[in-house]
Amino acid sequence: MSLRKKFKGEGAEVDTGPLNDILFILMFFFLIISTLANPNVIKLSNPKAKSDTKAKQSVIVSIDKNRVVHVGQQKIIFDSLESQLKLHIHVGDSIKPAVVINADSLVAWKDIVKIMSVAKRLGATTSASVSNQ
Repeated sequence: MSLRKKFKGEGAEVDTGPLNDILFILMFFFLIISTLANPNVIKLSNPKAKSDTKAKQSVIVSIDKNRVVHVGQQKIIFDSLESQLKLHIHVGDSIKPAVVINADSLVAWKDIVKIMSVAKRLGATTSASVSNQ
């Protein structure tokens, strides 16, 4: 007579699926809490303005292949460019005005350079854009 029970090889198993879910939730919880605890990890000093921000003044000068010059919407003679730009450029104390030059691709570079030198003499910065029209 055999009083021993036969071992069938099947034991109690622990389902680890819910345990993985709980660990995942805890990981997110501590991750979120750690970022909320100290949001200013990188200390930055932001610049402060003494006055209101002013818009940068820009004047658009257009020149076509026939040397017809426009300052804004006004058509002018090329030789009177400096006197007309003086009317449009107001050199302020902190903001430097800008002159944007739109030129046709057939315009001679000496004319573009002359417009740039006039603008620089009046205290403005320049940028040129050349297009095929």
